Amino acid sequence: MPALIGVLLGGAIGTGLRLALDTALPHGDADFPWSTLAINILGALALGWLVGGLWTRPSVPHWVKAGIGPGLLGSFTTFSAVMVSLVAQTSAGLFWLAAGYAGVSIVLGFGAAALGLWAGSHIAHRPLPSEITDEGSTL
Repeated sequence: MPALIGVLLGGAIGTGLRLALDTALPHGDADFPWSTLAINILGALALGWLVGGLWTRPSVPHWVKAGIGPGLLGSFTTFSAVMVSLVAQTSAGLFWLAAGYAGVSIVLGFGAAALGLWAGSHIAHRPLPSEITDEGSTL
């Protein structure tokens, strides 16, 4: 039950964050969907960092992993938004824009996930701080 609550709360937060970025960076059907690209790249980086680092620690509860992964990041990033943009672009005859968007999404998504995994694994080999100092240097 705690995992379900974590997913529900994370999902509400992720949806709100996605709406905020979509509102800040609006785009039409014939425009390049910068907000969707930014959201998905940021989400891939964050999930890679978490999987490579924080989630390797046995002390992280399952409900936290469920709440942040499928909950927050699952609702923040979405494959369906990419598909909607691609269908809208191709329906408008913007085949090169659609192909470019698909290619950029795949390359940057995998790159961000790989960078996140690398960064997370380096952090995982360092102990978590027992206290936060006034200088703010915790890692």
